[in-house]
Amino acid sequence: MGFFSAEEQAHILHAISVAENRTSGEIRVAVEKRCGSGAMDRAAHYFNKLGMHRTRLRNGVLIYLATEDHEFAIIGDQGINKQVPAGFWEETRNRMAAHFRQGHFAGGIIAGISHAGEQLFTYFPVAEGDINELPDEIVFGNE
Repeated sequence: MGFFSAEEQAHILHAISVAENRTSGEIRVAVEKRCGSGAMDRAAHYFNKLGMHRTRLRNGVLIYLATEDHEFAIIGDQGINKQVPAGFWEETRNRMAAHFRQGHFAGGIIAGISHAGEQLFTYFPVAEGDINELPDEIVFGNE
């Protein structure tokens, strides 16, 4: 997809790798042009489609961006949702939105990854024998 340059994609993948090297949690990014039914509905669709609810500790996080609709969502599975403080996801959205308003979409995604990664590290630090349960690549839809 042409929305992110190859360099921006590399930076996003690096941010995922850095975050996941400190935690048993899994972070995925899904990007498409239009969300139709709304960002949260599409994020939930991708969360299920990508099997993010199948992680051992239910600690997956999905960041979703609809580029042409200018909508995004970030959702976590029940394991992390039980741990993070109230308002955490809204705070994460606000950090991302600050970058998006300036036209820095890769920076916004990276801010979301980093902020979620901090919480994942706090509540789900990497353990002996931890494996990467889900692929790290960016998922591009409806091009």
